[in-house]
Amino acid sequence: MNEIRNNKTEVIVVGGGPAGISCAVTIARAGHEVILIERGSFSGSKNVFGGAIYAQPTREIFPNFEKEAPIERLNVEHKFAILGEDDSTVISYRHKDLRNTGYSVIRGKFDRWMAEEAKKEGVIIAEETVVRELIIENEKVVGVKTELEEYYADIVVLADGVNSLLAKQIGFRETIEPKDVALSVKEVIKLDREKINERFNLNDDEGCIYELFGGPMKGMLGLGFLYTNKDSVSIGLGVGLDALCDKNLKPYELLDKLKEHPSISPLIKDGELLEYSAHLIPEGGYKKIPTLSGAGVMIAGDAAMLVNNLHWEGTNLAMISGKLAGETAVTALAKCDFSEKMLAKYPEALEKSFVMKDLRTYRNLMDEAHNRNDSFMGYYLEQVNGFFNMFTTVDSIPKRRKFRRFIFDFVRKRNIIELFKDAISAFKLFWSILIK
Repeated sequence: MNEIRNNKTEVIVVGGGPAGISCAVTIARAGHEVILIERGSFSGSKNVFGGAIYAQPTREIFPNFEKEAPIERLNVEHKFAILGEDDSTVISYRHKDLRNTGYSVIRGKFDRWMAEEAKKEGVIIAEETVVRELIIENEKVVGVKTELEEYYADIVVLADGVNSLLAKQIGFRETIEPKDVALSVKEVIKLDREKINERFNLNDDEGCIYELFGGPMKGMLGLGFLYTNKDSVSIGLGVGLDALCDKNLKPYELLDKLKEHPSISPLIKDGELLEYSAHLIPEGGYKKIPTLSGAGVMIAGDAAMLVNNLHWEGTNLAMISGKLAGETAVTALAKCDFSEKMLAKYPEALEKSFVMKDLRTYRNLMDEAHNRNDSFMGYYLEQVNGFFNMFTTVDSIPKRRKFRRFIFDFVRKRNIIELFKDAISAFKLFWSILIK
């Protein structure tokens, strides 16, 4: 670790992902001392995500990233695929207004680039360093203990991921329950650029995203994904940890089944496996957000459970939360006030931002999804594919008879009571989103 006078600096940030780097850069640009501690051999070496960053929030931290960062492809098309046993229904949206779209990236490359940019701004980065616990004096966080020694700071920002044991140490969060996280597994598969362009109907540097429902994840709170990179594709899935435990399922086996689906296998045919990774994703939503600040400490990113499950947003929430934590630190340093009241301006700023407004909008999503996941993630997905199978089949049976049979089977297989419960659940969810 670089020498810090008397082992004391103004701010210590724990975690070198998007939240931690955004926070550290914001503080350093204001002329303050900040050290970022990363347990991996470099920023991004331990980080896993589906594959996309979002342009607008990234520009807030790195205005020139589109010209300078190691981005893969600009995502111009978004596909939503409902997978049956051997069929699928796919909805595709392609757009021309690309100002606020996203880019596929490889985290190992992109996070490393962000870290180098942070160094240029004056951030000191200590890599391959694990923070074991926080130092607390007079009910205030005043530093961290690593494997080697102790380091002190006026403010400590925790951006150490979904498993944040440091947040748990100071009582800011409870032990994570299996239903509050998803286990995501991902493979990066090498493919020639020409094959990617042909199979996904893309031009060079254009990208496509698939969101995958059903298939091997049928009846569980789980989704799959596929992202195109320059000369590879990222494919994976995330399934609630409670479902995996209850059903004694292995996520890599589910991923193998997903790759074998007749609607997916042609897209990755003849590819070469480059990388396999697994990671926990916060799934608890608004109701599971921990205490975000206290005397001498703030929490950002995945450690703060800031993930919008429905819209697949995580990196943008991490970056903005890191930026807001950094701005709060700058204000606190200017006033030499690191009290609980002062740092409470950080969650107040989050509440005013889209981050908390969006998470509050979907605050009941996970409760209703858990209550009726066999319906919404199973039965109704089946019915969508069943309807299109009926609608597109030509077999000399009168269409009116086929429509009536479909409606009769729809009700008979689900029964009136369960349909009523599903309707009530859907109404409660839409009421909380649109009205409250």
